[in-house]
Amino acid sequence: MRIRHCHFLAALILGTSLLCTVAGAVELKLRIMQTTDLHMNLLNYDYYQDKVTDEYGLAKTISLIKAARAEASNSLLFDNGDLLQGNPLGDYVAQVKPLAAGDLHPAYKVLNQIGVDAANLGNHEFNYGLPFLQQAIQGAQFPYLNANVVDAKTGQPVFKPYVLLQRSFTDESGHQQPLTIGVIGFVPPQIMVWDRQNLQGRVKALDIIETAQRYLPEMRAKGADLVVVIAHSGFEKAERQSRFAENVAAQLARLPGVDALLLGHAHAEFPSDSFAGYPAVDIARGSIHGVATVMPGRWGDHLGIIDLRLDNSSGRWKLSSSQASLRAVYQARTGKALVDADPLVGRAIAVEHEATLTYMRGQVAQSEAPIFSYFAQVTDDPSVQLVAQAQLAYLTRAVQGTAYEGLPMLSAAAPFKAGGRQGSSNYTNIPAGPIALKNVADLYVYPNKIVVVKITGAELREWLEMSAGQFRRIDPQGAPAQQLIAPEYPSYNFDMIDGVSYDIDVSQAARYSVKGLTEDPAAHRIVNLRYQGKPLDPAAEVLVVTNNYRANGGGFFPGIDASKIVIESPDENREALAQYLRQAGTFNPAADGNWRILPVPGVKMQFTSAASAIRYLPLVPAVQLVQDQGDGWAIYELRP
Repeated sequence: MRIRHCHFLAALILGTSLLCTVAGAVELKLRIMQTTDLHMNLLNYDYYQDKVTDEYGLAKTISLIKAARAEASNSLLFDNGDLLQGNPLGDYVAQVKPLAAGDLHPAYKVLNQIGVDAANLGNHEFNYGLPFLQQAIQGAQFPYLNANVVDAKTGQPVFKPYVLLQRSFTDESGHQQPLTIGVIGFVPPQIMVWDRQNLQGRVKALDIIETAQRYLPEMRAKGADLVVVIAHSGFEKAERQSRFAENVAAQLARLPGVDALLLGHAHAEFPSDSFAGYPAVDIARGSIHGVATVMPGRWGDHLGIIDLRLDNSSGRWKLSSSQASLRAVYQARTGKALVDADPLVGRAIAVEHEATLTYMRGQVAQSEAPIFSYFAQVTDDPSVQLVAQAQLAYLTRAVQGTAYEGLPMLSAAAPFKAGGRQGSSNYTNIPAGPIALKNVADLYVYPNKIVVVKITGAELREWLEMSAGQFRRIDPQGAPAQQLIAPEYPSYNFDMIDGVSYDIDVSQAARYSVKGLTEDPAAHRIVNLRYQGKPLDPAAEVLVVTNNYRANGGGFFPGIDASKIVIESPDENREALAQYLRQAGTFNPAADGNWRILPVPGVKMQFTSAASAIRYLPLVPAVQLVQDQGDGWAIYELRP
């Protein structure tokens, strides 16, 4: 009888405890905010056009951050990388007047003041080398994260893989509640290709998914109530399961234990209608496989927000609902600024900003005609050809007196500023007259190094076939007007090869996919490939001057990798361009028309470019206007 009485008493105590737990259950709301891919656009200033802009800039985003914070009792702010490189200000403090010991990088003069809780590393953080990166991030007053970059010798993490943020938040009844937020960061493993010269032998990049599977349970075991994954990675429609994938949003969202997913790298906007039809996407809620997800564009043009609701009715904090959304700084349709720039940034980096402007305004040459890239994806283009010619001049000097001097010398260059997700203002537009360093940086926006590869004529043809994947197939029996450019193909992978002549037959299927996979082995878009007027011998050896990104395998070009490199220069492509223009003095930037798209009888091949290009149509007889859409964009077509 005594035993039964004890069981009853224990049950009574347990029941009372459970009742207390349920009765004491509370609800907590948490707002997560994200910036990504700022690319040193701290101010709302276009260094290439040398003017203030309303379309982007962290100074604008800060106004959104302050407003979003004021609406929520509890909030966290994260940055998702590609912060330190991307415009002349970033180049100035990394290369022109490098940070001295103890100097605070201008990015952290700003980010330290706006309450960033943690930040992830992007792939472009590695562009200036590891010593600069380590020096720069020492100035951050918040933790920097990366879980999948390890020391090449020891295998130990080079950066802090994750952090457990201990915070006290206000619940819905007004009481303080402790919450532990686990935050982990990832970067594309492709940094080992894109920045090979900076990283080889120093670090290794691990697979993102495998690394996440290792650390996520560990974070939970160490007390994380909530797990936020910051991945400098994009979102592809096909959920490929290959190791070392670049864009793994969907795969990360499938992993158990992920409560919020912050994306970047792709310069895209999620949630948005652009992702309608993607597997497992709920655009209205802003989720992938049920996980709250946000990707706020680039350059500070959007703020990403995830609103989470948690409760502890089960005895521990659990996520009960979520909502992801974006807030823009600019409305492209009306050309209206949606927020003012916060003066904090201008005050914080006034010295670096003015020094950058002084440097960038230095004149190097004089152009007899305007230079623009509005039609660089469909016609041989002066803005791209200038780069190709400068590289070719560099190559000619580099091979003098070497065994390579007698080989055919070619040059590969691509349009870097060609609209796309960066908007209708993302084109080179340099008026005739003085050419300053800001214009040189406008023509070549990346801090790439000059690299020369030796390949065969057959490999060159495949290089061009890959480039020709930029175009959709035009069906001769199809609609009378068809779109020419495939929007998923990045313009920086549309290499034009100077030194040979060729035609592109877009009535043929693309030989390669955007990832360099053979899609149609029988397809051949490149026709009439000639060197000095004669068909190029497939067995002939040629030199092609390009950049370190392409030569090391960037862009998935078949047969192009580090094994083909014969010259690896310490000089930048951009500096070679500046030297070329200085030597030229006054020049005429006319394209030589060494390639063209063949007409398809009966079909109008149309494409979209900025409406601001309309005034230049008299200079480009191959293009005519179809319609000005009134939102900064216009539809054009190639003349037959």
